[in-house]
Amino acid sequence: MRKHAFTLIELLVVIAIIAILAAILFPVFAQAKESAKKASCLSNLRQIGMAFLMYANDSDDRYPDRQDLKAADYHPWTGWPPSDPRGGWAAKTLGEYVRNSDLWSCASVTGSVMGNIPQVKQENSRYWFWRFDQYQTRPLDNFWGKTPDEALSDLVQSGNTTVGNPTSVSDVELAVDPYFPRTIPSVKAELKGVAVHFGGRNRVFADGHSKWLRDIRLKP
Repeated sequence: MRKHAFTLIELLVVIAIIAILAAILFPVFAQAKESAKKASCLSNLRQIGMAFLMYANDSDDRYPDRQDLKAADYHPWTGWPPSDPRGGWAAKTLGEYVRNSDLWSCASVTGSVMGNIPQVKQENSRYWFWRFDQYQTRPLDNFWGKTPDEALSDLVQSGNTTVGNPTSVSDVELAVDPYFPRTIPSVKAELKGVAVHFGGRNRVFADGHSKWLRDIRLKP
């Protein structure tokens, strides 16, 4: 009986087809994986926002006033604004309202190069809290111990041009995943335009809602 087998040409054709399919599908799979991480990150921030609300509900409608914890972790850097937005203090303060400690870091940050740079890496948390970034003073745009309405009023009065024009607590950002706008002179060249998620950032607001924001100052 005659035996049938693949010829060398047939094998090469099959290999070429597989290689073409892989080249087409791998980027799609990578994009889908990153989209899933971005969605997970957004969910993390939403839960952190809810933790802030629950804490305030148990504390006369006031945000935490833990500058003592902030002082223990405070570390401004040369060439970086004189503040520290990292949120190790928040993970410690809101721990009883957050059962899953993994939500204090975006999956895209954990184990990545960005997750290990000084401005991001901190025990317990890798999210940023710009309105809780000081401990030696109490700038008007910081929220330590304030009610949401007080925080909104002070933020408007502070004249901080980076916060836009908030008109309600739903416009007030509480936390955000790390990003380095290319328009800020103090950002190192290798970090300019770099963000956890390409082209924008996730953030949570004082009323507990969270959403993705595209930012032209970041790499697409």
